[in-house]
Amino acid sequence: MSTPPTTVTGLLARLAALGGRPALTWYGDDGERIELSGAVLDNWVAKTVNLLAEEFDAEPGSTVVVDLPVGWRQLVWALAAARCGAGVVLLDPTTDAPGHAGADVVVTSRPLRWPDVDEIVAVALPALARRFDGELPDGAIDAAAAVMTYGDVIGLDPAPGAATPLTLLTGDGDPSASTDADAAGRVLVRGTGTVAQVLSACVAVWSAGGSVVLTSVATAAALDADPARRERLVATEQITRP
Repeated sequence: MSTPPTTVTGLLARLAALGGRPALTWYGDDGERIELSGAVLDNWVAKTVNLLAEEFDAEPGSTVVVDLPVGWRQLVWALAAARCGAGVVLLDPTTDAPGHAGADVVVTSRPLRWPDVDEIVAVALPALARRFDGELPDGAIDAAAAVMTYGDVIGLDPAPGAATPLTLLTGDGDPSASTDADAAGRVLVRGTGTVAQVLSACVAVWSAGGSVVLTSVATAAALDADPARRERLVATEQITRP
C-alpha cells in the first residue's frame, strides 16, 4: 500500500486517480442507491469548492458549519469546506440542535432553524432533487440548483498550495491510524456513528486507496435484521470488508 495522503488535496488526488472506478456507493432510505466514481466524486467536491469560494469567500480562517446527516452529500460538503482551508464544524440535524457562534457559512438541510445566520446554503437530501423542497430564508442559496452551475475543476483556489491537513476532518494525528491492508478494497461503512466518526472512517478507507459502501442508519438496521439481504449486498457490491 502506498503512503496515505496527509492533506485534503492529497486525498482528492487519490480519489481522482480512481478514475471511473467506484469511490463511494451510498445506500439511503427507501432503496436509494447512488454510486460515485473517484473522478465524479472529485468533480462534485470541486464544484462545491467553487461555490463556497465564489459565493461566500470561504478560505483559511473561515468557519463552515456542515449541518447534514450521514450521507454522500454530507461527505462532499465536508470535503469541499476543508479543501477551501476553512474550519469545518460538523452537526447532525437528527441529533444536534442548530447553532454555532462565529459561523461564516451554514450548509444545512433545515435552513429555517438558523434565523441568526446570513450566509446559508440549503441542501435537499433526496438523490434526484432538483431544488430544495421547502421554504428558504431570504438570501439563502439552493444547493441543488447552484452547485451544478460551477465547473468540474477548482477555479480560483481559495487555499493555493493547499496543505490543509486531513486531521481537520479525521481528528487524529495519523490519517492511516484506522486503516489496514484490507481498507484498500471495498469497505462497508455503517452510517450509525456520529457524522464525524463516519466521515473519519470514509477518509481512512480512501486514504488507503479503497472504496466505500456507506449505508444510512435505517439501512444498516435493516441489514442487521436480515442477514440474507446483507449477504446479497456484500456479494453484489463485491465488498471485501463487511
